[in-house]
This record gives sequence, C-alpha cells and structure tokens, in this order.
Amino acid sequence: MRLLIFGTQPYERTTFLKHQDPDQHQLVFLDARLSQHTLPMVGEGDAVCVFVNDDLNAEVVEGLHQLGVRLILLRCAGFNQVDLKTAEQFGMTVARVPEYSPFAVAEHTLALMLSLNRRIHRAWLRTREFNFNLGGLMGFDFHAKTVGIVGYGRIGQCVARMMHGLGCRVLISDPVAQPDDQPYEWVGFKELIRASDVITLHCPLTPTTHHLINEAAFAAMKKGVMLINTSRGGLVDTRAAIKALKTEKLGYLGLDVYEEEADLFFQDLSDRVIPDDVFARLMTFPNVLITAHQAFFTQEAMDRIVLTTLDNLVQFRKGTVDPRNLVHGEHHA
Repeated sequence: MRLLIFGTQPYERTTFLKHQDPDQHQLVFLDARLSQHTLPMVGEGDAVCVFVNDDLNAEVVEGLHQLGVRLILLRCAGFNQVDLKTAEQFGMTVARVPEYSPFAVAEHTLALMLSLNRRIHRAWLRTREFNFNLGGLMGFDFHAKTVGIVGYGRIGQCVARMMHGLGCRVLISDPVAQPDDQPYEWVGFKELIRASDVITLHCPLTPTTHHLINEAAFAAMKKGVMLINTSRGGLVDTRAAIKALKTEKLGYLGLDVYEEEADLFFQDLSDRVIPDDVFARLMTFPNVLITAHQAFFTQEAMDRIVLTTLDNLVQFRKGTVDPRNLVHGEHHA
C-alpha cells in the first residue's frame, strides 16, 4: 500500500525508514500538514498518516474518500482532529496509536512540575550569566501537598504513582475509569479543583472537555495553584488562564500543549514575528513554562508509535485491525 505521511519531521522519517518493510508498503513523506489546502497532494494514495495538528474536517475527509483513500492512520493517541462521523459515513477506517509510552508523558509532566516549582528555567539563565543570587527562586516541598489528576488512563496512573512516591495526597477525577486498590482518593471534578495544590490534566479533548479549565474553574481553585497540561491544548481556556495569572490565582502554569499550537509548534519560528498575541502574552510571565508538545518525545515512544502505525497498515490489508486501535464515530459524540 502507498502511505502518505503528512507533517513529518526528520526524526520521524528516520524511525519510519528503520522499521519499514519495503515489500509491504511504499512510504511517501510530506513536510506539509494535511488540510483543505494540501489535499491535492494526496494524489491516488491508499492511506494517509497524520499527527495532532493536521486538520481532517468533514470536507477534508470527504475529499480523501473521493481520492480513493480508505485508511486514516493517526500516529498519536488523540483523534479530535478528525471528523469521525464523516469518515464512518464513507466507510473509511481510522486507526490510532492508543498508547506508546505513558512513562514518557508522565515523566515530562513531573519535569514541568519540578522545574516550575524550583524555577530551574530561571536559575539556568542566571547561572549562565554568573548570577548566583537565590532571590525569587524559592520553591515548596511537594511532600504532603495535594495533587489532583484529571483523567486516570495509563498516563494518569503513571503520574499518580510518581506523586504518591513523593509523599503527596493524590486525588483522582475520571467519569469513566473505575477506582482500583491504589491509595488515592476518588472525587468529583469540582472537589478536585477546589482542594488541589497542583492540578494536572490527562484526559482527551472532546466537546465535553473543551475548555474544561475555564474562568469558573480558576475561580474555584486555591490561590497560587499549579496547573500542568500535557494532554490537549483545548482543555484550557488560555485567555482565562492569563487572567488567573494576572490576579495570582494561578501561581504556576506548565504547558506542553496550546489550543492554537497548529501554527506554532514543530517548526522553527525564531526569525519571525509571532502573530499570536495570546501566546506572546503567556510567554511574558516568569511563572509560565512552555514546551512545544515534546512530552511524548523519547526514543522508546517514537519506536512504538511507528511500529504500531505500520502494524495498523499491515493489518488493514489483512482486514484484521486491532479493535483497540480503531476509532469510531461514537467516540466523537
């Protein structure tokens, strides 16, 4: 099968080429993201492979169908970028990588927490200039603090174990997952945001969770709370977060994702003017730490993403895609 891989970076190409079987499939790497504007690049491909910032709205999915594409492969766990109902309407298969390395994302989550708390990013800049003053770098002990985890999938479970290991009280809020025998407290979302010193998001982006963290949520939080988001940018209302930072309700903000990241992340914009005023404002706060959607980015995770994606392609040819990897229209309801 001919697979067109959109929005590829050099490290992805290297990993795909390392694991590909030329006798099974033909890989075509494209720099551009898939959208209505780049749809003509598909030509007569059998399948397309996309990432988090590709835009597969209803018109794009219908266009893919008209071009003969039968399979949409997501080299990520999230699927909010695809109009699943349209794909189902045209009998197209959508398969994802539901898990690659929960440890990668969980460890990056912890890195953001610790870096923000101890101002590692600011201390690094100071010491490079031989400024060894400790003023403004004081942090707090995580031990005995209350950490609220929104979403108890594999990543959320890893984060919970880490925070419990630091001696934290761990609160879990998840409307789907069931409590297990771990020493955590299961609470409702409103109770979690009210009681937590640190809140970390590990849930999917759906119409229900869009702007889950909004002005009302910030108002209910403790003053000086730490918020971490390594899941999906749309979970957080960025303008509301800026207001909360200005009033010091939000004491620390760590983001690996941003709701308007599609025009920013995964490219070098160091010599350009950033037109996104909201993002530019975020960058002015000393208690904000942003990384460019790199939480997943370990060698182990990349290998797993590519191997699962290629296996989804092979299994599709055989008509036996792993049902755990399939995404259906009801997921988007």
